[in-house]
Amino acid sequence: MTETSISAQRTIDAPAKAIFHFLSNPENHAALDGSGMVQSDSKSNRITGAGQKFTMNMNWDKMGGDYQTDNHVIGYDENKLLAWKTAPAGEEPPGWEWVWRLEAAGPDSTDVSVTYDWSGVTDKELLKKISFPAVPQEDLESTLANLAAQVSEA
Repeated sequence: MTETSISAQRTIDAPAKAIFHFLSNPENHAALDGSGMVQSDSKSNRITGAGQKFTMNMNWDKMGGDYQTDNHVIGYDENKLLAWKTAPAGEEPPGWEWVWRLEAAGPDSTDVSVTYDWSGVTDKELLKKISFPAVPQEDLESTLANLAAQVSEA
């Protein structure tokens, strides 16, 4: 962990292509999320490139319960990288992002890392309200465990 980001890594017994296929479908994100905040996809299309946006239905007490986020895809390299900046629905991203990196570790295994980075958040009121990291390290570890379970069953 740095002062403005946390990461988790895991080797998953599945090819990068299968993992990326799972991650690039927002419908799968609720099953993936180790924090319990992601409730469902708001009927977004598969992510196929940077510049796209997908919307998620969320729930978090600090946000008053149910709300939606728009996720702006900022990084896309098929089977290697997927990254997005999250914002309250209809707003511009305030500066935090999620970055997934996949690297083949063999023909049927992949080193997967997920980074939650809030270094771009400059709004002092938001920093006080949310007290980053909003998602703790153990939730990232749980997310990777969920991903491993999902793609191993595929």
